[in-house]
Amino acid sequence: MDLGSRMALFDQAGLYVVITEEYCGGRSSLSVLESVLEAGVKVVQFREKGPDGGDLYRRCVAFRERTRAAGALLIVNDRLDIAMAADADGVHLGQNDLPVAAARALGPELIVGASSHNLAEALAAQEEGASYVNIGPIFATATKSVPMGPLGPGMIDEIRPYLIIPFTCMGGIKENNVHEVVMRGARHVAVVTAVTQAEDVRLAAERLQRAIRHS
Repeated sequence: MDLGSRMALFDQAGLYVVITEEYCGGRSSLSVLESVLEAGVKVVQFREKGPDGGDLYRRCVAFRERTRAAGALLIVNDRLDIAMAADADGVHLGQNDLPVAAARALGPELIVGASSHNLAEALAAQEEGASYVNIGPIFATATKSVPMGPLGPGMIDEIRPYLIIPFTCMGGIKENNVHEVVMRGARHVAVVTAVTQAEDVRLAAERLQRAIRHS
């Protein structure tokens, strides 16, 4: 699949689920992935860290097999090498990861996402060739920390007018507050525990997708 086809599918997806086994409520990440895909989610991120590249690769390949069968995009957190080896659709990079421009040069047909915490970071990623930027953390979250703490929904208003590429929002977003980001123009909402730690993962994903569509 080329970058244009991948971004066309990305554009249609409202919910973007990030899966880390640590936050899967004692279940395997694969079982959570399967429930997420059954709910119709079309963008999934494989976010695992560790020194064992072989293990990460094998786990990512299992994600790739399932996402491909479901017609969903697979984004790999941090590791461009794992993303390319597993034939994933893209990579998501943090501020201290491989520069966006380098990832774009190595993977011209890959989706390259970039984390941003302010306007300067978002614009820098856009200029370097990012496919999308993530704005966050919007609300308080236990899954990721940044020195300045939660940015608040107002940060979307500060960044959105200057972007010509898509953006996602992430950080503490739940069914009861998702409207606060959607009403500010967010079309792509990324979550971790709101789905992965839910008692019923499929139902949680379905409810969030409905909330995004109707906010």
